Amino acid sequence: MKKLILFAFFCSSFFIEKANCQTNEINAIEQTIKLYFEGMIERDRSKLDSAFDPSARLIGYRGEQFTITPYEEWASGTAKGNHRNPAEYDNHIIGIEIKGYTALAKTELFWPGIYYFDYLTLIKINEQWKIVHKTWYEEKTNPNL
Repeated sequence: MKKLILFAFFCSSFFIEKANCQTNEINAIEQTIKLYFEGMIERDRSKLDSAFDPSARLIGYRGEQFTITPYEEWASGTAKGNHRNPAEYDNHIIGIEIKGYTALAKTELFWPGIYYFDYLTLIKINEQWKIVHKTWYEEKTNPNL
């Protein structure tokens, strides 16, 4: 009976440790995505650079036009201009799935006149989670945009 209790204790300790580890990774991924959201709204290149790997690609449609954009081009354009008003933007993480050093995050971004649905692929590089790929879909809520 003592062996069974010890076995149960060690197993539960292992699963608790694993769950804590998973929670830490989810928190780290959420922080990376938060930098992405803030970087876009604040037009802050340093936050975008902290969230993305320089070799990342952003793929999706602008209207009917299929686009593949290298990170550098996208970040340079996104960082131009004045800060946006955060009250006009509502960004959410819908879910995160982690397998080893890879993760997939689904996000929704509600911007004035348009909804973006992003699928972000992240990889842990040098102990930091980085977005290496973004695929997005947009739905316009204002047909004049």
